[in-house]
Amino acid sequence: MFSGLSALVVEDVVDDGESVRVVARTPDGAVPCPVCGTPAGRVRSFHGRTVTDAAVDGRRVVVEVRVRRLVCPVLGCPRQTFREQVPSLLGRYQRRTNRLAAQPGSVVAGLAGRASSRPSRVLAIAVSRSTALRMLMRLPLPLPLPLLQVPRAIGVDDFAPRRRHRCATIIIDAETGRRIDVLPHRPGATLTTWSRAHPGVEIVCRDGPTAYAEAIRTALPDAARVSDRRHVRKNFREKALTETRGHAPRWATRNPSLPGGIREQTTLERWHKVHNLTDQGVGLPECSRRPNLALNTVKRYARRPRPPAERIVPRHRPTLVDPYRDHPRTRREQNPALPVTQLFREIKERGYAGGLNLPYRYLNQGRAEGTRPVTTPQHAARLLLTRPENPRSKDTELRDPITAACPQTTALANPIATFAALPTPAAGNDTKLTDWISHVRAADLPHPHSFRNGPQIDRAAVNAAPTPPWHNGRTEGVNTRTKRITRQTHGRAGLALPRHHILLH
Repeated sequence: MFSGLSALVVEDVVDDGESVRVVARTPDGAVPCPVCGTPAGRVRSFHGRTVTDAAVDGRRVVVEVRVRRLVCPVLGCPRQTFREQVPSLLGRYQRRTNRLAAQPGSVVAGLAGRASSRPSRVLAIAVSRSTALRMLMRLPLPLPLPLLQVPRAIGVDDFAPRRRHRCATIIIDAETGRRIDVLPHRPGATLTTWSRAHPGVEIVCRDGPTAYAEAIRTALPDAARVSDRRHVRKNFREKALTETRGHAPRWATRNPSLPGGIREQTTLERWHKVHNLTDQGVGLPECSRRPNLALNTVKRYARRPRPPAERIVPRHRPTLVDPYRDHPRTRREQNPALPVTQLFREIKERGYAGGLNLPYRYLNQGRAEGTRPVTTPQHAARLLLTRPENPRSKDTELRDPITAACPQTTALANPIATFAALPTPAAGNDTKLTDWISHVRAADLPHPHSFRNGPQIDRAAVNAAPTPPWHNGRTEGVNTRTKRITRQTHGRAGLALPRHHILLH
């Protein structure tokens, strides 16, 4: 039970109810002087230390240790007296034994301060959040990079150590995902200095900022550069959305009417059944028996020359926007890409007294639209960016009218469909990207033209993004976990605490 106290002489064990108290002392015998190393056995006085050990049966264990103050026999020794230590059990000034201090280490490394203090109470190792942070900073880091082999491929990304603060840079091993270092700034000079101090890197998988591209180009001119394919796709998606929004008045109402509900479809089917039977000369009682309908229902359907256009309108609670509903509907029909903030300012001038949240929900619920809904630019861009090999029938029915609405959207659909498949790693994607840029250069599309100019700045890195085997996906995954780690230590801490926490993982 108390095998961890084998370095002491246990004199008594007392049951105090919620805790167990162990009375012990250090063994007799000479102890070397910590300065001159001469064995000392003469006792000058005794001192008591109260420390906490690992819990037993869910109960706290308190160890009262009596240690000796010994006199050094060498007269010229600077340390005339010293207190004996038990390094295998206790450290200097520690209030916990070594094995107890090691137990919450993994909890602290995973949860940091306040979050790790809560489960520590369940383990009968009560630590405060400040103590947890101190224990976290005392945990040893992995071997520094000079003692390890410089990785052949590294990944570089940025993150914010604290909210609303400038970003820092994280460097990882692109093959294993091991954190290598955390740099305090994102500017390229910091990464340039680090790269020159650690030569031997052959491949760099970097994030989107141009500062990283310039730093790698300066410090590692012979290294292969790989851009992040996710950011390449994201940038193109933004350009496609901007281009699609510019032609919104031509395609926004090219969509089918709102589909009817189950009740409307059932009513339409019953009307057709009744009229098909009456056209064949079947009497109303027989028309009621065959489809198993009430006679009054059959009479009502038979009297109507056309299907009933009954549609259940959604019931919404009255809001402050209701008196101004006609204005948003008219403005949306004129310009479907009109932002909600602009509509909010216009109805504000007309006397609207509410906030922005009500008009925003009002428009998202479709309450400013008629039977034919307005397609938003985001929805249209998503339809155009969908891969052509994975179509859905309802998307195809809406995408085709949008594509044929004007020459610009027709010219935009083909480059978008071609580029949508490029971020998937495949051999020969660099050649396809070159052909794609040539095709976009010939089209009359201003916003994709501006996107085309971006890859030309670092064409080699962009060509390597959709081409196997290297990519920045592992770096993005590690950075996602890094952001979770930094959220656990958000506060007034500097970079030292999140850096230590990140490198421990």
